[in-house]
Amino acid sequence: MSAVIKTPEEIEKMRVAGRLAAEVLEMIEPYVKPGVTTDELNTICHNYIVDEQGAIPAPLNYHGFPKSICTSVNHVICHGIPNDKPLKEGDIINIDITVIKDGYHGDTSKMFYVGTPTIQGKRLSEITQESLYLAIKMVKPGVRLGDIGAAIQKYAEGFNYSIVREYCGHGIGKEFHEEPQVMHYGKPGTGEVLKAGMCLTIEPMVNAGKRQCKLLKDDWTVVTKDRSLSAQWEHTLLVTDNGVEILTLRNDETIDRVITHSA
Repeated sequence: MSAVIKTPEEIEKMRVAGRLAAEVLEMIEPYVKPGVTTDELNTICHNYIVDEQGAIPAPLNYHGFPKSICTSVNHVICHGIPNDKPLKEGDIINIDITVIKDGYHGDTSKMFYVGTPTIQGKRLSEITQESLYLAIKMVKPGVRLGDIGAAIQKYAEGFNYSIVREYCGHGIGKEFHEEPQVMHYGKPGTGEVLKAGMCLTIEPMVNAGKRQCKLLKDDWTVVTKDRSLSAQWEHTLLVTDNGVEILTLRNDETIDRVITHSA
């Protein structure tokens, strides 16, 4: 299966879905504070997606996932299941939102600080976001996915962090996960060539310690094997004729929504 090239009509639907996903992350921000449970955050997001946006939370019942969002706290890398454990001062948490609107998916995540973050947690989160932005700025037709993965890897490893290899970004559209797989490590000059009209996610998972991970008994939650902190940021992107459009851009970001490269 090769990557799906979106029609102009499909791209417009992807823009809508992407905007809705970003709005959920903007909406939930004030609720992320010490004492709240991730289950409470899940309920707030679920109700907002369904009642306010008239959309569908894609994770709910996806291959049996029991909740509407993923909440990954501290040493949880990804796919954390919301639960009744209160968040604590200094925690870092990734909230991952995917909505379906009019049959198309918008997928995005960001790191939140619970109260005042630790120096280590803040630095890891910032470097991970910088690695995502670095990758986004490379996206244009003709670039290979190995180039992007290698750039993320080089940047994160330059801070003595490590890149999770078992989980990756992906094509997205009518399906939650489409071709191609978008690795966050790799060799320049390898991998699929990007083409205009492709939609994909880039979502680096960066560990403060070693890269090895472990799947918990719930068959979803992925944690760092050495219990070190992990951070992740994610955007859904459209490859344009001469660059990239960030379909899930939030109002709190300074990066441009549309980035163009001269030929």
